Amino acid sequence: MALSPAQPATGTPHPVKTKKSSSKLQKTETRWGLLFLSPWIIGFFLFYVFPMIASFIFSLYDFNPAVPDQAKFIGFDNWVRALTTDPEVPLSFIRTIKFAMISLPIGLGFALYLAILLNSKNVIGKSLFRTLFYMPSMIPIVATVLIWNGVLNEQTGWINVFIEALTGIDATGTGGIRWLAEPGLVYYAYTMFGLWGVGGAMVIFIASLQGVPTELYEAAEIDGANWFHRLWKITIPLITPVIFYQLVLGVIGSLQSFLAPFVLNDGTGFPEGTTRFYMVYFYKQSFAFFNMGYGASLAWLMFIVALILTIVLFGTARYWVYYASEER
Repeated sequence: MALSPAQPATGTPHPVKTKKSSSKLQKTETRWGLLFLSPWIIGFFLFYVFPMIASFIFSLYDFNPAVPDQAKFIGFDNWVRALTTDPEVPLSFIRTIKFAMISLPIGLGFALYLAILLNSKNVIGKSLFRTLFYMPSMIPIVATVLIWNGVLNEQTGWINVFIEALTGIDATGTGGIRWLAEPGLVYYAYTMFGLWGVGGAMVIFIASLQGVPTELYEAAEIDGANWFHRLWKITIPLITPVIFYQLVLGVIGSLQSFLAPFVLNDGTGFPEGTTRFYMVYFYKQSFAFFNMGYGASLAWLMFIVALILTIVLFGTARYWVYYASEER
């Protein structure tokens, strides 16, 4: 017997309404997600947002933490002083930029060189060498600076002894090469401090190199490409996202150069003021002279400069950083 259109067929399953249950599941997942994110969110506001707001408020005051009850609101006078009347601010910035222009390319280049070398299939004992090159990065930076202070000693330092043995020039003794006392050499000496801890960047570069498809190398080799062509046309373009990541971190880290001149010279700027970097000057104003309000304005200026440089780097990344998922 034929069924009328108004009568549903026997045994036909009714559609299950899952909209309500799906919405409930999403709310549950959202609550759990926020619960797991809450420690980070609390920490972000507690250790980043609130201190930044407090430091901006401090920058509007003539504030000495030794006598907080005498704090006086002065508006943007600290900012005006830093931007117009204090000659040490631009000078310390220039010194910091000069040092960054020397140390950053050498540091990134050396890390990439080690990564390429230790990623080669022709190197025996790669795991051992990777460990040995990474181990110095686990040494505290203060200890590293003190070690290199001895290594670069003008009279007995190993570097000068090696140079004298290799070239025959008088590199040791009272007339030795003064790595840490010559304005023209001190930035290169501080760069050596950084090379000591290049292992972290090296490991990241090695990971990126191992992600390059081997089929591309094989195809290029069949087409007659030599090692340099494969490196320049395949390896470098495919690891540019990691190079960009390291560059951003390197720029921000270079702007914060502080520890070496502070440990070696107590922030005096020796030799001839060349190591009085911006962060050293900020520390002196804030914690030596207790000009906390002025120090807060200096900190905000550094944040603004770092933010501008980061934005510029991200803006130029599209011209040289290659992402495989993007269409060109």
